[in-house]
Amino acid sequence: MISEPTDQELLKRSLRGDHEAYADLFGRYAPLARGVMLARTPQSDIDDAMQEVFLLSWRRLRSLKNEGAYAPWLATIARRTATSYLRSQCRRLARLRHFVRPSQQSSTIGAVNEILEEIRTLPDAYREPLILRLVEQMSGEQIAKHTGLSPGSVRVNLHRGMKILRKRLEDMS
Repeated sequence: MISEPTDQELLKRSLRGDHEAYADLFGRYAPLARGVMLARTPQSDIDDAMQEVFLLSWRRLRSLKNEGAYAPWLATIARRTATSYLRSQCRRLARLRHFVRPSQQSSTIGAVNEILEEIRTLPDAYREPLILRLVEQMSGEQIAKHTGLSPGSVRVNLHRGMKILRKRLEDMS
């Protein structure tokens, strides 16, 4: 039986210019980056922002000091990219505000977006774990491994975040 290469093996190959190895890393960590981005960026902008995250991480791969810390390093790039992306979008929208008309959305998409927006208002400690769990369907163990949080912290943050989210959603209805 052929075992899958470790992250460290894929990183070493990627540093030698192996694009397929980096594509494998992308496949493994796209849900993490997507979850981090969803916690901060409107869903309609995720694809563009995700491309930026993986392009930046490819370019900065040599700056990764600890090969075992690829997931937290990538999550940091995703957070910074989301912040930068939102700043640039706000500047563009401010210039074009009078041309933009709100689009009509179906009630289901509207409800999902409403919940995502409510999650985005939660404190940072709850926001990312909830998105990674609810949207990207990562387990608590996976969230802990990829974010660098302890499993206990993830459990507590998910529990507290869900409690706050439920209360807010009940208050909205």
